[in-house]
Amino acid sequence: MLTAAWPVRRHASGETGTALPAFVDHHVHAHLIDVHALPGRGIAGAIDLGGDPTALRRLSPGLPRLAFAGAFLTVPGGYPSGRSWAPDATVHTVTDPSAHPGVPGGARTAVDAQADAGASVIKVALNADAGPVPSDAVLSAILHAARERGLPVVAHAQGAGQVERAVEVGIAALAHTPFDASLSRRLIARAVETGQIWISTLDIHRGATRQRAIAYLGAFHARGGRVLYGTDLGNGQLPVGVNRRELLALQQAGVRGDALVASLTDPWPAHTGTDAVRSFLAGPAPTDPDDLATWLSRAIVVPTEELTRVD
Repeated sequence: MLTAAWPVRRHASGETGTALPAFVDHHVHAHLIDVHALPGRGIAGAIDLGGDPTALRRLSPGLPRLAFAGAFLTVPGGYPSGRSWAPDATVHTVTDPSAHPGVPGGARTAVDAQADAGASVIKVALNADAGPVPSDAVLSAILHAARERGLPVVAHAQGAGQVERAVEVGIAALAHTPFDASLSRRLIARAVETGQIWISTLDIHRGATRQRAIAYLGAFHARGGRVLYGTDLGNGQLPVGVNRRELLALQQAGVRGDALVASLTDPWPAHTGTDAVRSFLAGPAPTDPDDLATWLSRAIVVPTEELTRVD
């Protein structure tokens, strides 16, 4: 029995089934997908983790309920500058650790630009495998400015030492489960201790890298780490909507039952869930826990007012 599940009947059709809180994909890139197709395929809320803040603000009303980070904060030549999928407006270059507003290239200026556009989280690129990364001074200044604006910071942490940096400086969330070749149990335990969140994005990987990420996420979850479902939708050939493969990989990592549902329905960072809609699934939850991921992948988004509890 799933704790958050309600047995319900749909008014219009008389169909009985199960209602759960609204499902959220905690890592998408709206400019690379048809974001408006998400509700028809089970996703009521989404978090854009790297896009043009002006364009994202225009997308925010309606469904999916969209929260966003705005542009990637990076340094000259840093990830994802120059990528074909990352137009100029999706990248904001920081050259100065200045805490003063309005300084060209300043850390405070970069954070303010995203926050003033409506960002609910700040995204910083710590991808040392793809170019230079922010210095300690710049990173600290970004974190300080984000705290002053009341916003958590999420990082793309990749390459030697970057996950360690993200943990030790107090990055609130990792945009991807770590997948580098060496991640110690001590570091994973430290990430849990600091309250860091890991967004799954397991299905973007294949082969040994995928298995490594699943193992890391399993160790993180087993120690009590907070795991959120996220797909990096827009990165490669991923299904638009609830991704069964992502859910199966989460189950393989030990995120099962109520924990799997919680990863899908967590409203972090900015109430991306909504009481106005529910995730509806035909019939009761499966009795075999191994079947839960497949069942959840069949969810549709239904207005709450169309549902009546029948228990």
